[in-house]
Amino acid sequence: VQLQASGGGLVQPGDSLRLACAAPGSAVDGLNIAWFRQAAGKEREGVACISKREGTTFYPDSVKGRFTISRDNTRNTVYLQMDNLKSEDTALYFCAADSVTTYHCSGNECYQCFLLEYEYKGQGTLVTVSS
Repeated sequence: VQLQASGGGLVQPGDSLRLACAAPGSAVDGLNIAWFRQAAGKEREGVACISKREGTTFYPDSVKGRFTISRDNTRNTVYLQMDNLKSEDTALYFCAADSVTTYHCSGNECYQCFLLEYEYKGQGTLVTVSS
């Protein structure tokens, strides 16, 4: 599985961006996919995930209500819509896919989606939020 992330850029606080994670030739609804970010000097943070088949999503409190993950099976692409961006959202964003695990969860237990092996990782796309 090859993952191609795109859509990053320089925006102002309050703006929106939509990142795309394309998986050419792979059915994205058969993959658990997560978006992670890593800011300079900080640890990697999971910001959104979507489970295979069921499409269960999860967001940490830091982005809940502002970020939305979705998938387009016809385009083999998973999107991360980011609204009301803040300076603290500045980071390198990358997507990752896990083809093996099947999990079922509800509520905060879905945080486990960020703990999968994610054997496939795409290159990052830089998001800079600055006035």
